[in-house]
Amino acid sequence: MSKEIRLGILYSGQLETQLIKSAKKIGGIKTIVLTNDKDGPAKHYADEFICADLNDKRVIEKFVKKIDLCTYAFENLNYETLKSIADAKEVHPSPDTLKIAQNRILEKKFANELGIKTTEWKSIKSLDELKDGIKLYGNCILKSVSGGYDGKQQYRLKSIDDIDEKLDFSKEYVLEKFLKFKQEISVAVTRFKDGKISIFEPSENKHEQGILRESKIPANIDKSVFKNSHDIAIKFAKKLNYVGTLNIEFMIDQKEDLYFLEWCNRCHNGMWHTVNSYEICQFTNHVRAICGLGFVENKKISNATMTNILGDEIKEYRNKSFKKNEFFFDYLKKEIKPGRKMGHLTILKD
Repeated sequence: MSKEIRLGILYSGQLETQLIKSAKKIGGIKTIVLTNDKDGPAKHYADEFICADLNDKRVIEKFVKKIDLCTYAFENLNYETLKSIADAKEVHPSPDTLKIAQNRILEKKFANELGIKTTEWKSIKSLDELKDGIKLYGNCILKSVSGGYDGKQQYRLKSIDDIDEKLDFSKEYVLEKFLKFKQEISVAVTRFKDGKISIFEPSENKHEQGILRESKIPANIDKSVFKNSHDIAIKFAKKLNYVGTLNIEFMIDQKEDLYFLEWCNRCHNGMWHTVNSYEICQFTNHVRAICGLGFVENKKISNATMTNILGDEIKEYRNKSFKKNEFFFDYLKKEIKPGRKMGHLTILKD
């Protein structure tokens, strides 16, 4: 690499921190973080750490002068802010992909237009529409169109009597017919600027109270499901003309049919194990792709299980000793909250 690349990164959580670590591992990349969180863990690793209002035009103007290109790993950022950066410098993932990732209706329409199966769903803009939807679907789930993660802003409804009187219909919702699934998997795929693809095997996910608790490879799935999940992820990336790493979550029913659940235009918490289970992890692939460093053949090192460490559990892990096949990641978050992802443990397995 003849010239140092100045990589701008928006926000400063654990995913952004790992992007910085990957950039340092690659070498020749200076990382400049812009965040509104003065205590963000990325401050311990970034070459330059700027804490300011991301919606301030003057802040953005100064930021773009410092960088060659920009990336992010947080979909709840302001679209207009990202667009203003993209008007001046290269941004990956693109603002157009952010718009889809931020809106559950747009992502479902996009998937359906590609012929990808989802559960039955409909847009909800009023109480009457919600009542009609419950009569149509019976058992169903109501979700906010934007925002919400780890099960937040989601409501399980079996009848009209289950409707929360406090629902705010000044915003749009999406109602999904409830189907009983036996498994959830996620797939990470990286698309490079020249169109080459690097893809990871599906991870099997387990949740507790709507929060991802464990991801493991290999997933206990049929070969046809494995192939289908890869085909869909690649189709998604190609159709978006995507550059970088994206992740798709799928549900599998009793008949081994695959359903698109949601996607994120970033690296994914469920694929943390790739830092240890593959020669090149999802984060390093992402940095290489957006910086134009090109595709490198990847290889799986080991089977693995990743367990999220939530809330106060981190205190115990910080005092533990670990075996050679165990890798503890402390996200160095200042405030401990119940259910908050504070770190994770990856265990490599034969």
